[in-house]
Amino acid sequence: MDSKNYIDSGILELYVYGALSEKESMEVSQTLQQHPEIRAEVEAIERSLTQLSTAAAPYQPDQVYQQIKTKLNFKDKEVAVIPITRKRTNWPAYIGWAASVALLIGLFIQFDKNKELRQEVVQSQIEKNLLEGKIQVAEEDLTKTKTILSVLRNKDVIEVPLQAQQVAPEAYAAVYWDKESQTAYIDVAGLPTPPPGKVYQVWSLKLDPLTPTSLGTLDSFNEEATKVFALNNANESEAFGITLEPEGGSESPTMEQLYTLGVVAS
Repeated sequence: MDSKNYIDSGILELYVYGALSEKESMEVSQTLQQHPEIRAEVEAIERSLTQLSTAAAPYQPDQVYQQIKTKLNFKDKEVAVIPITRKRTNWPAYIGWAASVALLIGLFIQFDKNKELRQEVVQSQIEKNLLEGKIQVAEEDLTKTKTILSVLRNKDVIEVPLQAQQVAPEAYAAVYWDKESQTAYIDVAGLPTPPPGKVYQVWSLKLDPLTPTSLGTLDSFNEEATKVFALNNANESEAFGITLEPEGGSESPTMEQLYTLGVVAS
């Protein structure tokens, strides 16, 4: 820790005056235990405030007068003392109070400056985190795009076009099946956005007898910019189909909601 910068920050004056939060006060207390030079500065500030308080203590002439009488052993009935009243300006008190007020004003000004500085630091950190997040997202998108391109350009990947069915005559999709990695890449850019409460479900099909096996649901359809999804497929698929199902998917395809269907070329 840079002790000089810490002392110049004004936080020690706020600590002595009790203007810090409980958490900040605990942090300062821990710092005092670890850094003797900072503890010495706090003690110096406390002495200064004590001197100001002493200088600002009200002058009480009547009390002083009674103390003098006691010291001289005067008795009121034996000695008639005519008090002399004189208008007096109590300059030490005024100076002490003025100094205290000036110190308080300085402390609060410093407190406001430190508060603004902390807010600027927090704002800068937020902007930094947002920038790092955007960079990370961009890198992830780039990696995903490179993966998709490598799949499309791989001559060993089986391409299966999925044709539109009656429920959605304008729909289309495609499956890129990498048997070696047992992964099916589902391109659904040609499907309409599913309505609320519905989700697309992808099926691997055996044709004789017709046996559907779910490969999964496309839950993040709206969020996925590329509209390409990678699903595990260890089946000996003869065809692929996509249906519209309730959220969470179905155990078997709803044939009335079959959007696309395609057969693997033999």
